[in-house]
Amino acid sequence: MLKTTALDTDYATVWYYPESKIVHHVFHRFIHGEPFRDVLETGLRIFEENGANKWLSDDRKNSALPTEDMAWSTQDWSPRCLSAGWKYWAILMPDKRAGQLNMDRIAKQLIDQGLVVRVFEHTDEALAWLKSV
Repeated sequence: MLKTTALDTDYATVWYYPESKIVHHVFHRFIHGEPFRDVLETGLRIFEENGANKWLSDDRKNSALPTEDMAWSTQDWSPRCLSAGWKYWAILMPDKRAGQLNMDRIAKQLIDQGLVVRVFEHTDEALAWLKSV
């Protein structure tokens, strides 16, 4: 599957799969603040410019977000991303329990807003599901 690299830093990589309209990020280590926001804003820009509507979050190396990042992601970024057409979200959960609890809260809020969310253990399974929807 063809993919382009939209962002590549020590903290994270963001790819875009144009044929399937999937944004895919991988956190390489704990991320917060500006690097975290850069990842989400990069994906949002891809949604807006390309009509993408699917996102694969590989958050296995991340943990719980600081309060200010959590508030920004749920109150500012998520509504903008949903408005840009976000419909499906595949998640590879953080390895740490605190991060899992954090992601559970975020996913629940977004499910309540109509986003279809599924959790996976392997990237290939998550991509296969996103390609099928």
